[in-house]
Amino acid sequence: MDEHSKTQIEAAAFRRLVEHLQNHPEAQNIDLMILADFCRNCLAKWYVAAAQEQNLDVDYEQARTIIYGMPYRDWQAQFQKEATPEQLKALEIKMKAKS
Repeated sequence: MDEHSKTQIEAAAFRRLVEHLQNHPEAQNIDLMILADFCRNCLAKWYVAAAQEQNLDVDYEQARTIIYGMPYRDWQAQFQKEATPEQLKALEIKMKAKS
C-alpha cells in the first residue's frame, strides 16, 4: 500500500472513531481511561500535536470542539456524569500501575 492510501485510510478510521465517540456519550471519559488508557481529551491533545507537526495553529479548545462535536463545556453539561467512587478507585489503581 502506498503512503497516500495509508494516510487516507488512517484519516477515515480516525473520523469514524470520533463519530463513534460523539454518538456514544454514555461512554464516559473516565471509563475510557480505565479501559483503554485514553479519552476524548487525549484525542484532542493528539490532534493539537498533529496540527503542530504540520505547522498548523489549532489550540486545545478548538481540538476538543472537533473531537466532542460541540464545545467541551456544552458536552460536560449535557453528558458528563459525576464519577462514582468505584470509577475513581479503578482509575487510581490504573494510574499507580503505570508509574
